[in-house]
Amino acid sequence: MTLTDPMIGRLVDGRYEVTSRIARGGMATVYLALDRRLDRQVALKIMHPHLAEGQDVVARFRREARAAARLAHPGVVGVYDQGSEGDTSYLTMEYVDGTNLRKVLSARGALPLGEVIDITESVLDALAAAHRAGLVHRDVKPENVLVASDGRVKVADFGLARAVTEATAATTGTLLGTVAYLSPEIVTSGVADARADVYAVGVLFYEMLTGHQPFQGETPIQVAYKHVHEDLPDASDDIAWLPIEVDELIAAFTARDPEERPADAGAALDMLRRIRHEFDDHVLAMRAAVRPDELDGLIDDVDRASADEGRTRSVRVSNHSGTISLPIGAISTERSEAAPPRPHRRRRRVLAVLAVLLLALTLGGGASWYFLLGPGAYIQAPDVVGQSETRAYAALEAEGLHPDGTSDYHDTVPAGDVISTDPGPGERVPRDGDVAVLVSRGILMLTVPSVVTLSEEDAVTVLTETGFTVAPDIDRPYAQDVEEGIAIATTPAAEAVVAHNTPLTLSVSAGRQPIEVPNVVGADQDTAISNLTGAGAEPQLGPAAYSDTVPEGDVISQTVKGPALRGDLVQIVVSLGPQLFPVPDVIGMQYDKAEALLVAAGFEVKRENVIGGIFGTVRLQSVDAGATKPRGTVITLTVV
Repeated sequence: MTLTDPMIGRLVDGRYEVTSRIARGGMATVYLALDRRLDRQVALKIMHPHLAEGQDVVARFRREARAAARLAHPGVVGVYDQGSEGDTSYLTMEYVDGTNLRKVLSARGALPLGEVIDITESVLDALAAAHRAGLVHRDVKPENVLVASDGRVKVADFGLARAVTEATAATTGTLLGTVAYLSPEIVTSGVADARADVYAVGVLFYEMLTGHQPFQGETPIQVAYKHVHEDLPDASDDIAWLPIEVDELIAAFTARDPEERPADAGAALDMLRRIRHEFDDHVLAMRAAVRPDELDGLIDDVDRASADEGRTRSVRVSNHSGTISLPIGAISTERSEAAPPRPHRRRRRVLAVLAVLLLALTLGGGASWYFLLGPGAYIQAPDVVGQSETRAYAALEAEGLHPDGTSDYHDTVPAGDVISTDPGPGERVPRDGDVAVLVSRGILMLTVPSVVTLSEEDAVTVLTETGFTVAPDIDRPYAQDVEEGIAIATTPAAEAVVAHNTPLTLSVSAGRQPIEVPNVVGADQDTAISNLTGAGAEPQLGPAAYSDTVPEGDVISQTVKGPALRGDLVQIVVSLGPQLFPVPDVIGMQYDKAEALLVAAGFEVKRENVIGGIFGTVRLQSVDAGATKPRGTVITLTVV
């Protein structure tokens, strides 16, 4: 009977269309989905419903997802979104087209030492970025190490493991995890920090080398017990040719006492990179002889002899790679029964050295030549840092080494001088080996780009993306013709070629300058214009007007007074003086009619009678008819 996953074809949260199932784990199921909004494929991780029932789990899940989403690193599977729909809590992640390390190991058995180091370096680099951001993975294992089709290695599942395990521990007193990779402190107390991830990487390193997990048991609790009470076995127990430095590295990563491990993935990464220089290409290419068709979690074939002998041994193992529930404190740090003491690593190393010496004596001069003078011999890399490229190459070649030169910019090392070498001065390098030489090209010179007319934010972005540092104190001058917040210039100016570490001062417009417009009402026209111009305003003459109170040529009114911006228009109205009206001719008229006519014209009238003015006829007027006078002028009429 074929069972169909009900999630296939479902539209989650109105956005993510589930197309197929990728994998199912102990905490969640991962689906391939189409993000309809952005039209891209994503990996949709859906928490198992029984875990999502707990509000504490969901709250922690959302918190960890938000933290993981802020983690931007090429070796970390990106987290795009998180949310919930009904009883479905999900995480949307970058879809990585490829496989995972578990499938790689199942197909190939064990990996060459160089490839193991490369994968571990990628994993530690990603974890180091997480540890710097305060994130602990808690579930590092082959299933969570993705290998893209182009060979890139990415670490997945930040957020979910920590959220579920912390919430489960808090509510039930049990922990969830993959027992094969759990550090002793997680087993005994449920507590985990960055060093727990380092422990899991050490187990992963061992498994990639040997093709099997270090601790075996019929039940998960038996494996967990070994993590607490036993040191990891030396990988060289299965791989005789393995250098002692590899055993020591794994032992450092998986020390039972967290205080004896590297403090975080960054410190572990430094340790890994240091030992890589100890091995030549021949050693890095070697691998344990494991038949992948016999793995399947049950049978591992590992090389018990040297690579040239090719003998293998079958070992019955129990592969505990799934998520299990384990009571916290079920295993204490005290042994329940006596266990035979494990030979001290140093003693075993002494025995190994003796064996090598015996082999050397047996093989005679040929082996001595190989290790002392031949390809197997190591010398100290000479110190050529600071020398000219020509002198450095000559010094290396005099030691029988092969310089491999590259160049890069440097702020202090002059062009043509050596910045560094790999291996570095005094480090071991195979006789007749290669030494990478990094030669300075001098300080990087850049052309200052033009940012005029860009917003302040865009201008800073363009300058920093070009490679410059923008001085924190932005110059903000007033600019009459540039809108506030728009870049005006840089110092040094655009198109200047300067060193990349030259701090640039950015000038950004503060807009037009505030001014105070003076009151010019009552001033003569020329004075008013001069005062307004001096204050920064733009005076403009409006239509002149008559005024009975303001003398001709003086300002009657203005449109703006007080606060304004430089260049603002201020219109003034200049007085024409009082308006003049023609005086009508009223001589010969009766006084009442003459008075009415003059009053209607805007004048005031005064009467003077002659001989009593008995006839009421106007014989004289004090202002001649036709003359023009202002409104309100008094005109005296002589009446007879």
